[in-house]
Amino acid sequence: MKTKHVQYATQGTCSQLIDVTADENDVIQQVFFLGGCNGNLQGISQLVRGQKIDDVIHKIEGIRCGAKGTSCPDQLSRALRQLKTAPLKE
Repeated sequence: MKTKHVQYATQGTCSQLIDVTADENDVIQQVFFLGGCNGNLQGISQLVRGQKIDDVIHKIEGIRCGAKGTSCPDQLSRALRQLKTAPLKE
């Protein structure tokens, strides 16, 4: 199975990095967050696993955390947009 992978440096959130992998059909295989609210981000990672990239983007894009203009879910949507254009690897 071919996969694509990105490591996305977050901006404006407690998490610092999102590592995400999807298969050749744009189905999310795994998500790891570095930093941030560990329990919540583990939950998000489990909930999006097995979902199509576009479906997840549609659901979480634009979510804000308090007065911040972004959130960890919003940053994940940005990472997923980047992942859509990443090259496939064996």
